[in-house]
Amino acid sequence: MSTARIAEANQPFATHAFSQNPFRTRDDVVTACASLLDPLEAGFSPGCALVRVGGTGTRFDETAAQIEGYARPLWGLAALLAGGNKYKNTHLFVKGLASGTNPESPEFWGNMEDLDQRMVESCPIGFMLAVAGKDFWDPLSEEEKANVAAWIGSMNDKEMPNTNWLWFRVFANLGLKANGAPYSHGRIEADMDHLDTFHRGDGWSNDGPEGYTQMDYYSGSFAIQYLQLLYSKLAHDFDPKRAEEYRRRARTFALDFIHYQDPDGHSIPFGRSLTYRFATIAFWSSFAFADVEPPEPLNWGIIKGLLLRNLRWWSKHPHIFQANGMLNIGYTYPNYYLAENYNSPGSPYWCMLAFAALTQPATHPLWLSNEEPHPFTQTPSPLPSVKALKYPLHIRVREGGHTFLLSSGQKCHYPLKSTQAKYGHFAYSASFGYAVPTGGYTLEQFVPESALALSDDGGEIWKLRREVENAQISEKEGSPVLYSTMRPWKDVEVRTWLVPPTDEAPNWHLRVHWIETGRQLQSAEGGFAIAGTRERDGRVLNSLYPESPNEGTLASGQEGLVVSRAGASGVVELLQGSRMGGICHVDANSNLIEPRTLLPTLYADLAPESTTWLVSAVFAMPASVDDWQNKWKQQWEKRPRIPKWIASLKSEQQ
Repeated sequence: MSTARIAEANQPFATHAFSQNPFRTRDDVVTACASLLDPLEAGFSPGCALVRVGGTGTRFDETAAQIEGYARPLWGLAALLAGGNKYKNTHLFVKGLASGTNPESPEFWGNMEDLDQRMVESCPIGFMLAVAGKDFWDPLSEEEKANVAAWIGSMNDKEMPNTNWLWFRVFANLGLKANGAPYSHGRIEADMDHLDTFHRGDGWSNDGPEGYTQMDYYSGSFAIQYLQLLYSKLAHDFDPKRAEEYRRRARTFALDFIHYQDPDGHSIPFGRSLTYRFATIAFWSSFAFADVEPPEPLNWGIIKGLLLRNLRWWSKHPHIFQANGMLNIGYTYPNYYLAENYNSPGSPYWCMLAFAALTQPATHPLWLSNEEPHPFTQTPSPLPSVKALKYPLHIRVREGGHTFLLSSGQKCHYPLKSTQAKYGHFAYSASFGYAVPTGGYTLEQFVPESALALSDDGGEIWKLRREVENAQISEKEGSPVLYSTMRPWKDVEVRTWLVPPTDEAPNWHLRVHWIETGRQLQSAEGGFAIAGTRERDGRVLNSLYPESPNEGTLASGQEGLVVSRAGASGVVELLQGSRMGGICHVDANSNLIEPRTLLPTLYADLAPESTTWLVSAVFAMPASVDDWQNKWKQQWEKRPRIPKWIASLKSEQQ
């Protein structure tokens, strides 16, 4: 065994039970849910109303942070109990509900104020009351029930953000309604009417009103589609028309959303809150909760596979856990560069959304079906390999064994940390993840992964795409193309066309840029960041040599390439003489998946008062491709052509 493998295998604590789970059956998923709940026992306060998961801070108060630690695991526990299973520590959560909502208790959570984080945590509490009231509501005394109703009701006249947060008040009231407690039906109706204005079409809802351009996993698994499906079941008796509309939307959305899942189980990382990890797959779990009939070509066996493979993918990443068995903030390893300022140590337990399907018994067709592979693996596949998604402004690609998307036009409506990385990159890959900046000085900290970075101060500060104009999908030569314009300075305009792979060059996509600048600029554009260490000893990769043809780097002329145990990633400038290829040694811990990466990069200086065309060919072959070591070089040498429409456009504007 190599020293690198010995070092990786050397762990300071025992392997978590979740990481040893085979994820084949419903019983396996039940066991996994319990394995995530068990370590929380050590974090309970004396009155059990608070659960401490870690020591870092967040934008809201510490009490609210520890309410997160208490409430978010309820997504899983409630589903577990509703499905007829037992859990040994349920009594701790029941005790915590009573003490947290008791104004006389030293652990009283406090009544809600405007824009209060407590509103978010009332959502899993409401869900728990709605589906597992026999375990949580029935054991309470009349006084305790009144306290719970009063605490939840304290949010009904408060200001909430005009976003997915409105769902949280709906579910808080649904939980009370399900148990015959006082609630606000008028508030449910008003919030639902407003939430429906977020819908844009084809099942896609924006995370906010018109004018916002944010359709990430909150539109699907983290909130909107997920909660619509839960609502369609819980509210069907009194709101049947809306419930049926949500089920119709879900069937339409499913045919788009499946394109975000890789055949190996991983969902394409995109957008914020990715420390929620396997919550990205929760839409499929809520699909089963609501018992929505899968649209063709999907079936319950395919949906079962999507759910179980995602959980298996995560089981192979043991560093998502702290030494005490609780989840940490990060993605495949602890990472605070990734985190949002609202991520408390308890935030990652929003991942428990993934267990909604446990409400269904073992006799449900989801659990009775044999697990089926992703439709992308079928020959021919019933799904298109390239699909333009009108509303999220994505072109989803599965070509050359690589699942990724091209993106333009989305942004977060407030100054989110690393927003340029979470929404502004040109491409997002299921195999290579994305990278976030680690600081504000030099290119290595800004990390131009799948991005064009520009500097007007000699390379100290860099601007990457954050906000664009006129983003639109069109068709050129039978292929969808994603266009946008950005203006990083008043006298600089960048027009970009993103072009998916062709059958002739399936491992390449193109990024075409027209740059007009009134000032001197340095530019750098990266491909996909990739694991950058040698397999035999874990050290940084050297140059490619004949004796190590599948491990190393290449930087010559107008191309840069990195080949490692993760596959191959490269970039080439197709216009002669316009850029120089190289390898950017980006900061450690910038990438979501790999803590040590290298970035193939193209560099160019742009003169003031100039107009420049750049055509980037971006190569990727993940190690998940069968026999990739014997295939990557042939595909690397199979360079894509510049489309005729680009050549025509270029000649017209010269």
